[in-house]
Amino acid sequence: MKTLPKLTALCFSLLFAIDANAKSNFEVIAELDSGPGNVTATENGRIIMSLHQFYKPKFSVVEYDYNGLVPFPNKELADVDSKAPLKLDSVLGIRSANGIVWMLDNGMRSGVTPKLVGWDTKANKLHQVIMLPSPITPKDAFVNDFAIDTRHNQIFISDPAGGTNAGLIVVNLNTGKARRVLEGHNSVLPENVDLIIDKTPIQVVDKAGKLDRPHIGVNPITEDLNNEWVYFGPMHGHSLYRIKAEDLANENLSSKALASSVERYSDKPISDGITIDKDNNIYLGELAENAIGVISSDRKYRKLAQCPRLSWVDSLSFGPNGKLYAVVNRLHQSATLNGGVLSAKPPFYLLRVNAVAPGMSGR
Repeated sequence: MKTLPKLTALCFSLLFAIDANAKSNFEVIAELDSGPGNVTATENGRIIMSLHQFYKPKFSVVEYDYNGLVPFPNKELADVDSKAPLKLDSVLGIRSANGIVWMLDNGMRSGVTPKLVGWDTKANKLHQVIMLPSPITPKDAFVNDFAIDTRHNQIFISDPAGGTNAGLIVVNLNTGKARRVLEGHNSVLPENVDLIIDKTPIQVVDKAGKLDRPHIGVNPITEDLNNEWVYFGPMHGHSLYRIKAEDLANENLSSKALASSVERYSDKPISDGITIDKDNNIYLGELAENAIGVISSDRKYRKLAQCPRLSWVDSLSFGPNGKLYAVVNRLHQSATLNGGVLSAKPPFYLLRVNAVAPGMSGR
């Protein structure tokens, strides 16, 4: 892993091609030897990343500092080969709030039950474990990203699953109870659009050994800083939706009533993880264009930066002092999404992005 102070001249030229007055809107903090999954930052500035299971890392979660990457929260839990009773198998989603780092383990590497694991960074001890068994997570579940609601004490999880059965999972942190909602609703289903990056389509090898272009359902999800609106949408889709957080948290609301409370919010490109700032600007990676963009509060989308280095911006998270972090993992070059051929090579990147407005640490 290497730390890098500045952006390349190539990226500057691309930025100026977008806007003659543009300045660099991101910098590479570090080059990483392993492909990151998602990123979060604590209130005191600790940067925690999941390592993407598609690259079969030794550790599921790591902490970044300027001396390198270390297992988080410790080697026993983070080592995927650990024999510990509780270990992290394949974490992707990771967020933090009030000193608790929450890790969403989809369990797919070892075929174990998905779970949420909360680690108290202040007391340096396990805070809570919430299992997500069937039917909350179906056989083809791929629990991916989530938003923490500190007002209603809930966690809202996106699960693209097999496409037609995509849905959200609502977890009550007071009781540990989980519910699957909006399964099959239009807002969580993938649209019939292919993802093509650098003229190459995303392709997977199906059970018959044939190449197929996947269309992935709900993935990006975030919540505004007032814990009022939850924003979400399919990865393969050009629409972002929102719903009142209090409606998602309401266990007594019928499925029909919940579905009727979903509204289309804005256009968006095909994207992975998203985050939001205090002015309700929503940040995302525009996967097909090797770019980072923002949906402003007027519901209009624009690019913030574009560069070959921005090759699959997977996740973004605010840290203290208004810093916005992002990770790049070139997931389209992993064997999983490249027709069985691994073409991605280090370095991968941890970025700092110039945000339009400050956000909340961990979100």
